[in-house]
Amino acid sequence: MKTLEKIFASKLLKVKAIKLQPTNPFTWASGWHSPFYCDNRKTLSYPDLRTFVKLETARIIAERFPEAEAVAGVATGAIPQGAMVADALALPFVYVRSKPKDHGLENLIEGELKPGSKVVVVEDLISTGGSSLKAVEAIRNYGCEVVGMVASFTYGFDVAEKAFADARVKLVTLTDYEAVVAEALRIGYIKENEVELLNEWRKNPSQWQG
Repeated sequence: MKTLEKIFASKLLKVKAIKLQPTNPFTWASGWHSPFYCDNRKTLSYPDLRTFVKLETARIIAERFPEAEAVAGVATGAIPQGAMVADALALPFVYVRSKPKDHGLENLIEGELKPGSKVVVVEDLISTGGSSLKAVEAIRNYGCEVVGMVASFTYGFDVAEKAFADARVKLVTLTDYEAVVAEALRIGYIKENEVELLNEWRKNPSQWQG
C-alpha cells in the first residue's frame, strides 16, 4: 500500500508542481541555485488535487492536533489551503503576513484570532523554515499557543529541522524530498546518477553551484 507521501509526490509530479532539473538549475529568490523547484500553488488549479490537499491536511489536523481551535495560513502561498482546511474543520481562519501592512490598521495577523487560542499553522512549503517560524512567532506574540504546523512539502534541510526544534514547533508534512525523489526515479523522470547530484545539493544548498 502506498503511503500518503508517495501518493502526493506522484500527484505533484503529474501536474508539474515539482520540477527537477539537475543539469539546468533554477535560481531561487534567495539567490540559491537549485536543481529542484516546488510550486504547490499549482495544486489550486486542479479541483481533484485541491480537494485532496484540503481533506488530507484536515485529516492530519483532526488526528494529530485535535485541540486546535483556529487555523492560520502563512501568506501568501498557504492562504487558500488554510482557508479551505479551516472550512472543512469548521474552525476560525486567519492568515499571517510576512510584515505588517503599511497603512490602515497595520495588521500582521488578518482576521479575528482570540487571545489564548490554540492554533495550528498551515504552510505550503518548508525550505529554511524562516518565514514559517516568523508566522509562529507572530501568533505567539499575539498571546496564542501554536500546537503545530502542517505543510504540503518540506525539503528537509538540516537548517530547517534545527530551526523547528529550537522553536519547539511540531511539523507534519503531506510529502517530502525523499518521497518526491524516489517517485521521480520510479517513473523515469530522473536517472539514478542524478539522484546523487540532488542529494549533494540538499546537503549544502546555500553553497551548491551545480
